[in-house]
Amino acid sequence: MKITSAEFVRSAFERSHWITDGRPEIAFLGRSNVGKSSLLNSLLGRKGLARTSNTPGRTQSINYFLVNGRFYFVDLPGYGYAKVSKSMRADWGEMARDYLTDRRELALFIQLVDVRHDPTELDRQLNDWLVVNGKDHLVVATKSDKLSSNQLQKQLAAIKKELVDSKILAYSSSTGKGRDELWPEIESAL
Repeated sequence: MKITSAEFVRSAFERSHWITDGRPEIAFLGRSNVGKSSLLNSLLGRKGLARTSNTPGRTQSINYFLVNGRFYFVDLPGYGYAKVSKSMRADWGEMARDYLTDRRELALFIQLVDVRHDPTELDRQLNDWLVVNGKDHLVVATKSDKLSSNQLQKQLAAIKKELVDSKILAYSSSTGKGRDELWPEIESAL
C-alpha cells in the first residue's frame, strides 16, 4: 500500500475519547516492549510517529493514527511489564477489553509477540480470546532480525504450536522484512 499520509489524531484515556467517525480500524495488541510502536512506524514509513521507548509500558492510552485519510491504526496499551499501580493497570485492562469487545469499526486485530521467546500466558490468553470470539486476527512475530534464519524458523514453529488457530508472520521493524506480507493482510481486512 502506498502511504500518502499518516498522522497521530488522538489518545483515548476513556470511552468518551474514542473516535466515532465510522472509519475502519486495525488494532495492534501485545505485551509491553514487544515493539508495537516500532512496527507502526515501520509500516507507515515514518520515524517517530508512534512514540517508542526503552521503558516498557509507556503506551497508557488507546492511540489513533489516521492513515491515508481512510482508516486508523490503533495502538493499544501493552500488557505485562508496566511498572504502574495495580489500579491503573486494571483501568487500562478494562478500557482495552471494552474497546476490543465493543468496536464495530475493528477490521483486524494484529497480535504482536517477540519471536525470540515462546508466547507467555498473557499472549496465549489474548490469542484464545481472539479465537473464541471469532475476531479476524493474525499474529506478527516481531524482532525477527535478531535471530539467524534457522533460529527464526524454529521459533516460528514453536509459536505456531502454541497459537495453533492463528496465522503467524515474521516481521522486523529495523529492516522492514515482513512488510510485503503484512500489508496485503491489512488491505484485505479493510
